[in-house]
Amino acid sequence: MANTAQARKRVRQATEHRQRNMAQRSLVRTHIKKVQKAIASNDLPGAQEAFKNAVPVIDRVAGKGQIHSNKAARHKSRLNAQIKAMAQA
Repeated sequence: MANTAQARKRVRQATEHRQRNMAQRSLVRTHIKKVQKAIASNDLPGAQEAFKNAVPVIDRVAGKGQIHSNKAARHKSRLNAQIKAMAQA
């Protein structure tokens, strides 16, 4: 266990940061799943709306460094490609 006041404070901060980071990553995964679910059900307007709502969330989390910016770009690119393929079919 932490013995100094500074170490106790760092434990508190780490716990708060970990909880916040987990919540943000979970939010990103939830938005991505909503888009994928709409794509799987061939709901083009729903998929486009879900994608439009997911992009700012993904960008915000990537901007804070909670996920890598390349990972965010990869998710957005793949989801957008699936929506475009669904629109053309």
